[in-house]
Amino acid sequence: MQTISLYFQVHQPFRYRNYRFFEIGNDHYYYDDYQNESILLKVAEKCYLPANQIMLDLIKKYDGKFKLSFSISGVALDQFELYAPEVIESFKKLAETGHVEFLSETYSHSLVALKNKEEFRRQVENHRNKIKELFKVEPKVFRNTELIYSDEIGNMVSEMGYTGMLTEGAKHVLGWKSPNYVYTNAINPKLKVLLKNFKLSDDIAFRFSNPSWSEYPLTTEKFVGWLKHIDKKEEVINLFMDYETFGEHQWAETGIFEFLKALPGAVFANSKIGFSTPSEIFENHQPVGAVNVPNPISWADEERDLTAWLGNPLQEQAFNKLYSLLDKVRKINDPKLNKDYDYLQVSDHFYYMATKFLSDGDVHSYFNPYNSPYEAFINYMNVLSDFEIRLNAIIPVSGAEELVRMNKIINEKDELIEKFKEELKSIKAKTGKSVAAKPAAPVRTKTVKKTTDKSTSTKVKKTAKPVSARKPSAKK
Repeated sequence: MQTISLYFQVHQPFRYRNYRFFEIGNDHYYYDDYQNESILLKVAEKCYLPANQIMLDLIKKYDGKFKLSFSISGVALDQFELYAPEVIESFKKLAETGHVEFLSETYSHSLVALKNKEEFRRQVENHRNKIKELFKVEPKVFRNTELIYSDEIGNMVSEMGYTGMLTEGAKHVLGWKSPNYVYTNAINPKLKVLLKNFKLSDDIAFRFSNPSWSEYPLTTEKFVGWLKHIDKKEEVINLFMDYETFGEHQWAETGIFEFLKALPGAVFANSKIGFSTPSEIFENHQPVGAVNVPNPISWADEERDLTAWLGNPLQEQAFNKLYSLLDKVRKINDPKLNKDYDYLQVSDHFYYMATKFLSDGDVHSYFNPYNSPYEAFINYMNVLSDFEIRLNAIIPVSGAEELVRMNKIINEKDELIEKFKEELKSIKAKTGKSVAAKPAAPVRTKTVKKTTDKSTSTKVKKTAKPVSARKPSAKK
């Protein structure tokens, strides 16, 4: 029997305040508490609390036949505990039904799998322990930040004891193959893999309220009709999206909650399709073969690659500098430094530095709390510079070395910014499109409300474009 795997990412980053150069070495507090709390409370009211109640009601209404799964970043859980403990309680009620699966991921919603195996293991273990502490369940299935996956990452995940993993059903990886099967990792076939059906997922997540879409408006009857036309040999239909789709990216006025409430009933009444958690799918369905992913993929943007986070020298410099400090951080092992370092690793920081002014540029700019990627880079590097000074106060470097290091940072910033200013001028001259200012919001009706941040995850993941492109989690 065909089955639907309904999976949701839940993530909110800790956002930094405007941290100026003259504060480096003098003020070690980096966070914008007002923005973090206000955005979290807004999204909790608009999305998390009402959506969780709907999910709980549906599970009870259909006596457990309706099932779903969540991956909640450790950073989001920290914010729930700080600002909205009622959200934690609502997820606990879902966990108690036995029909909701909680997946593992990196605690920091980070890109560490691309950089350091031991740090990757540490973050995954910390996240797994947090899920066990809060929800009394031990995750069996893994989902990496922004569905980032490669053969090697999958092999690392299998070595950590996970039975399966979720990722994107990218066209350039699948070719003629369908995402609607269970696959295995190409290096370690013990790890089973579920691939997102991006067409059907994005119909809900991004196109639901777009009046220019040829299929607008999307009804449950229409959607179930599409499901019924899938070849019966294709056993699993993986609908993966940000949880903030409900109420935040698609406002309640669009009818998204009514769609959610009606979907399981329409599926049960008009098809022989059911709902399963990823673990149940891995137990009950045999893989049809290996999926070969030698280079990392993600669910971001048109390319489904890593360029949303690591596509330019600004991002690469910040990323490499961050992990150059890893050994020193772990050697010191100070709880406050460890926590700040965890939050420095959040993938959203690098997403804000993206300079993708063509293809997915409108999406990146719209969900960026900074006025430009250069401002995001400077602010992040200022924070990182102060963090390094704190490390060096415990494990010192010589005064001459410190002076050289600081001068190098300043010079590199200036050189990179000047380089990209010239590239922007070139793009503007070729396309006639102004890229110096923020692009207008993506095409959408009333459904996307601009906030000072990706008010939902590396949210930017949230592409409001009427195409199957997605941000990462610019959380937003």
